[in-house]
Amino acid sequence: MRKQASIVGTFVLLLVASACAWSLLAQTVAKPPQNTAKPAMAKIDPSKAMPPKAIPTFSAENLARTGFFYAGGEYVGEKGKEVMDGAMYTEVWVPKNIRHPYPIVFYHGAGQTGTDWLQTPDGRPGWAYYLIDQGYVLYMLDYPTRGRSAYNPTLGPDGKPVDGTMTIRTGPNLETIWTDSKSCGGRECQPGQAHTQWPGPGTMGDPVFDTFVRGQVQFTNTSTALAAKASLSLLDTIGTPVILLTHSQGGGVGWEVADQRPNLVRAIVTVEPGGGVNRQMLKYDPPIKATDIKTYNESKADHPGENVCPLQMEPVHKLVNFENLPVLDLSGDGGYHRAGDSCSPKWINQAGGHVDFVRLEDVGIKGNGHEMFLEKNSDVIIKFIDDWMNKNIK
Repeated sequence: MRKQASIVGTFVLLLVASACAWSLLAQTVAKPPQNTAKPAMAKIDPSKAMPPKAIPTFSAENLARTGFFYAGGEYVGEKGKEVMDGAMYTEVWVPKNIRHPYPIVFYHGAGQTGTDWLQTPDGRPGWAYYLIDQGYVLYMLDYPTRGRSAYNPTLGPDGKPVDGTMTIRTGPNLETIWTDSKSCGGRECQPGQAHTQWPGPGTMGDPVFDTFVRGQVQFTNTSTALAAKASLSLLDTIGTPVILLTHSQGGGVGWEVADQRPNLVRAIVTVEPGGGVNRQMLKYDPPIKATDIKTYNESKADHPGENVCPLQMEPVHKLVNFENLPVLDLSGDGGYHRAGDSCSPKWINQAGGHVDFVRLEDVGIKGNGHEMFLEKNSDVIIKFIDDWMNKNIK
């Protein structure tokens, strides 16, 4: 009897389990499939997200890649309080079609940053976009202590900041030296000369001038030396010969970098360079310090309104690292810098270099001041530069 009861119990359990299985199967079959697709996005009007016309934007159709890094830099300060000093922000642009073997490294002027090359204050694309369209790889810098490169306020043994003292130009000063169309950079315009290419009157209250001044930043008396030092690390990192495109303060940096890395600088294009190449500690043959070179002044300037220039007395010491370096040096006829612009080319050429010094009016480009890369005919000037590079840099 017990055996029969056990058999019956087992049979009942099997029936119950089978019924449960069929019930679950029926529920699964009857259950409609779940929709896992994401709900459709509502159609949007892209114009609502676009920046307004007051914010300039430009096509990057020929730009393939961008990036940034910091060149150079070292820890300074007492143990336990070390601060990174002298690092230089560097932005790189790579075109979709690289058509030139030598990248261009831009060097800006005093109180300015790498944004000089990105756009003009009246909202047009800057020289960087033109050169990307021509197929050049570009590097744009902010010198140490400026822009996106840190300023170190730590006090040194002399009680002064190790990165030097900050200063900034005033609006009236910027008007006088760079933008005001009523003079040639604060000097009297010579007959046939005028500063006509600045976009607008170049005075405070004008929207273009005010936009320009917003981008003028503080600078220190140490930034040239710090930029030159960081640039050696930059060129070593790039590792291939480059073209230096320098302006104003950047001109002095460029001469020093070319002298210290002759195998990594293929050519220089400089726009009204500062620095006084005759005073820089460059490599001469026979060896001599710049401060020990015996000089004399020309008896007469080349043109009215231009300075007489210092030249070496015989025997001339050669700038050994400039002998095979092609250089283009540009000078506008509408700015204060014209007065001394012929002197660096004369010094370098006498010492065995090869500088093409171009007064822009001599090639039909008139009315430019010191900030010519921001002026109305900036595209004409960069095209002239590009044509020169294609002809003279092999």
